[in-house]
Amino acid sequence: MNELQQAELQEWEEQPVEERQHFEITNMESLTWAFRKLAAYKAKENEIAKIAQQERQRIDDWEAEQKKSIQGDMEFFESLIQRYHAKQLAENPKAKTLSTPFGKSKSRTSKPAPEKQDENKLLEYITENGLDEFIKKSVKWGDLKKNLKVTDIDGKAVVVDTTTGMYVPGVAIKPAQTTFNVEVTE
Repeated sequence: MNELQQAELQEWEEQPVEERQHFEITNMESLTWAFRKLAAYKAKENEIAKIAQQERQRIDDWEAEQKKSIQGDMEFFESLIQRYHAKQLAENPKAKTLSTPFGKSKSRTSKPAPEKQDENKLLEYITENGLDEFIKKSVKWGDLKKNLKVTDIDGKAVVVDTTTGMYVPGVAIKPAQTTFNVEVTE
């Protein structure tokens, strides 16, 4: 934030609260004045965010360094626990969980399961064997929407497909609306 922006904020903050509450934009000059104040606040906000990000980065770096030094030891103890549990499970298949006052080792064995590998081969198999119930069909809304137009027919707004000229059922009309976006140049 530069000195001019600091002066903008100071000028506003020195105004009595009553004057601040009753300020109104009445012409281009007061609009420009308001944008100067808004730009100064945006600069201050960016400055705060930059400082916070730098501090977050320092803390994240410190945390990563601290964790790195203990990661190897943690992996060592986890592998010891897993090896011990594997031995116990081999001796007693019901020993799925080993519990101590300081933690648990849980084992989970999954059954063999199919996994999709080649979509095209799978689709070919389904089509050749008449298994159409496993084919998912859906509308490509983004593509269809390009061909749709809102038209007035007999005083009623309807959606028409421009390629066929036909009314399209199942489509609602979102009313027009005006939104405002305030952009501050920095």
